Amino acid sequence: MQRGFFYALIAYGLWGVLPIYWKALHTVSAAAILGHRMIWSLVVMAAILAMRREWAWIKRIDRKAMLTFTAVAALLIINWYTYIWAVNAGFIVETSLGYFMNPLVNVLLGGIFLGERLRPVQKVAIAIAFSGVAYLTVSYGSLPWIGLTLAFSFGFYGLLKKTAQLNALEGLSLEMALLSLPALAYLLLSGDPASPSLLAGEPLITMLLLGTGVITAIPLLAFAAAARRLTLTSLGLMQYMAPTLQFLLAVFLYGEAFTRDRAIGFALIWMALALYSGESLIRNHQRRAQRRYAAQIAPVVGK
Repeated sequence: MQRGFFYALIAYGLWGVLPIYWKALHTVSAAAILGHRMIWSLVVMAAILAMRREWAWIKRIDRKAMLTFTAVAALLIINWYTYIWAVNAGFIVETSLGYFMNPLVNVLLGGIFLGERLRPVQKVAIAIAFSGVAYLTVSYGSLPWIGLTLAFSFGFYGLLKKTAQLNALEGLSLEMALLSLPALAYLLLSGDPASPSLLAGEPLITMLLLGTGVITAIPLLAFAAAARRLTLTSLGLMQYMAPTLQFLLAVFLYGEAFTRDRAIGFALIWMALALYSGESLIRNHQRRAQRRYAAQIAPVVGK
């Protein structure tokens, strides 16, 4: 269990401070960063698969898997591009909003598409979160589209991955394989002035671009290791670490404005998350108590 928490801290901690990495690449366009991230992620994934000698999964890829992961890859492009662009455009607070909303979006999508029955408290939490989004929309005069795009693109990404037959490493490897050729074509042929040459560019920028594969792979592998060792409740609660770190970086390191209107909208969404998380903890505790009780009376009933 302790090792599971350690892996979760690595995963969510790295995801939480990722804005610092993208900020260091602010002279490179979001599209070029995205292209490099896809290519070097594929290189890292291939190296990991080679070390583990895990290639048998490729034989399980059929037409349905290709269609599913093509859609998954498209959602990943939307999510990654929006996030990278928003960080370097000075909207880290809004990116944190998206990942705060994501657990509630997952519950909503599960109820709509997987037939999962929403419990009364979950319905109330979603309604409160919706009121927070509505308040931000009215106060700003427009939808908080960055947060909504991140929350729903990642929500649908998880929904499709839930039905896929590949694990996290295999799935991301296939996604990057599907995206690497278009990414390479963009970097070579687009003429993007903010896409530096790896051979002639600044050494630091070159190193950071090459490192995009590593900073993608490490938290993903740490998350997969944590998921095998922690309960879903523990893992679900720890996921708030990443957007919390992003929020703190935005306000205290990069000086993004956190106005009264933003505070009210965020407070409603945080209230919804507290309600949702509290109910999940209580429900999980009750289930464990019921299992312990059943285990205690089983020998008595069997006599």
